[in-house]
Amino acid sequence: MTQPQRTEFATFLLRVTLGIMYLSHSVVLKLATFGLAGTAGFFVSVGLPGWLAYVTFAAEAVGGVLLVLGVKTRWVVVALSPALFGAIIWVHAWNGWVFTAPNGGWEYPAFLIVASIVQFLLGDGAYALAPSKTSDRAAGASAAAASPVRGAAA
Repeated sequence: MTQPQRTEFATFLLRVTLGIMYLSHSVVLKLATFGLAGTAGFFVSVGLPGWLAYVTFAAEAVGGVLLVLGVKTRWVVVALSPALFGAIIWVHAWNGWVFTAPNGGWEYPAFLIVASIVQFLLGDGAYALAPSKTSDRAAGASAAAASPVRGAAA
């Protein structure tokens, strides 16, 4: 396997992992564990409008599926990032570092923000059904072909 192939596969693994994380937080946590009404109640208890819980659930569920499938990955991670920032600001910021602290710490959503930035920078990766930008792979191939060092990207 060549380095570009490894990079494409690693990008795919990150994309699928982020998608599964969003699906687990929406379907397993918000829907199956707390219920949407319970999740809305929690949002209200931290000073957010209850309807935002339903929007957050839908965004995380749809976004998770789109990430797993590789549909417009860059735009999906950008669209989902405000929920992560909101989780830090309204819920986790004052709870400390460890996520096992009461109401969870801030490091997990902060890590997911960084992972989302990396995903945005890397793109869709292998096996994407609808890439964010179809010229990404072609641009990389053109840069490598134009490089004075054989096989090196510019």
